[in-house]
Amino acid sequence: MAVFHGSKVKIFSLSSNKKLAKDIADYIGIPISNCEVSHFADGEININIPETVRGHKVFVIQSTCDPVNENIMELLIMIDALKRASAREINVLIPYYGYSRQDRKAKARQPISAKLVADLLQIAGCTRAIAMDLHAAQIQGFFNIPIDNFRSLPIIAEYIKAKNIPNMVVVSPDHGGVARARTLADVLGAPIAIIDKMRPEPNVAEVMNIIGKVKGKNCIIIDDMIDTAGSISAASVALKEAGALDLIACCTHPLFSGNAVELLKKAPISEVVCTDTVELPESKKFSKLTQLSVAKLLGQGIINIIDDQGVSTLFQ
Repeated sequence: MAVFHGSKVKIFSLSSNKKLAKDIADYIGIPISNCEVSHFADGEININIPETVRGHKVFVIQSTCDPVNENIMELLIMIDALKRASAREINVLIPYYGYSRQDRKAKARQPISAKLVADLLQIAGCTRAIAMDLHAAQIQGFFNIPIDNFRSLPIIAEYIKAKNIPNMVVVSPDHGGVARARTLADVLGAPIAIIDKMRPEPNVAEVMNIIGKVKGKNCIIIDDMIDTAGSISAASVALKEAGALDLIACCTHPLFSGNAVELLKKAPISEVVCTDTVELPESKKFSKLTQLSVAKLLGQGIINIIDDQGVSTLFQ
């Protein structure tokens, strides 16, 4: 049993991002507790917790990335197991929140799947949710329990500032990311530009126009995630054609689906900067990739929650 600052605390890691979970636990100074995840012959998930959690503040770390449905179901079953084992608190840390792009009805008869996932987590027994860079801030309103939306921007900004890049402009790859780009631009003391794009279907982007001056400037493209890399690739080509110099692409969540890695390798981008909210296999790592750790940020967030302290200062 781990006692941390007078509280009984346990940290569990499920299947999606064990390295990040270990790094967080190492920062806090608490070992990862044992959790046995197995599958029945038909694919059903079974979880066994071989140690007591009664009366504990429990933290479960699980990114709901690919395979999204498998990871979500694993998380839900774990929450149910902890609830039935009389855990005092069930804090779920989701570095990447799957289904976050389905946060509204864009067309008639479409689901709002981000709300559905929030409902499932709460019904299962989650008492607090912790996420990083939710695709849409309003997803916090889908929860009736406390939820903290941590930001990777301070980590990315610190990394970019250390490079001392001259003549910078921060570029938002779409209108939806303007607030994110403006925040980074304010920290870096740089202007912003916006890619005006059209998305005829999911994961397909067409650049229509560039709003702002990019000719002769070094561009920092910032987004919350890179999935198929279609948007980033198209934006980088358009920026180069508009006279931009060096291009650096930054994101929080490196999903890298399909042939994303190949597109990023071929794109006129000198570096791709991301965080470790999603654990990448060796096959998805390449020479232009720089992965920054969010373990210290999330670890300090957990410490503050254990101590009943605020976490808002960690977002700055």
